[in-house]
Amino acid sequence: QEEKKQLILKVEELERKLESTSAQNIEFLQVIAKREESIHQCQLRLEEKSRECSSLARQLEMAIEDAKRQVEQARERAVSRERAAQSKVLDLETQLSRNKTELNQLHRSKEDAERRYESCLQDLRDRLEQSESTNRSMQNYVQFLKSSYDNVF
Repeated sequence: QEEKKQLILKVEELERKLESTSAQNIEFLQVIAKREESIHQCQLRLEEKSRECSSLARQLEMAIEDAKRQVEQARERAVSRERAAQSKVLDLETQLSRNKTELNQLHRSKEDAERRYESCLQDLRDRLEQSESTNRSMQNYVQFLKSSYDNVF
């Protein structure tokens, strides 16, 4: 009977341990369930964040492509403006060259005209001087004639 009592005590103690272990198992199962729920919620949030990141990555790629297009267009416009400016510079240089040539020709024409004018002016002066000389000669001759007629009469 003593053995039986000890066995009963052992059984009771084992039953208490079993209950305690069962209670611990229930607590552990609840903790595990909460953690699994937490993990599930985290996975859902992770999936949502992943979708959001993918969307943002696509938007970023589109923005980068758009920026590249805009940069390329701006570069093309700048190149076009530069070509137009170079063309205008060449046109202006050509026009300047033509104007310089024309100006040189006008200077030469002016100088030629001045030389001709000076030559004509000198001819006119010479002729005027000759005319004045002839006029003086004639006046002197007239004076001579007057004096001669006065003397004769």
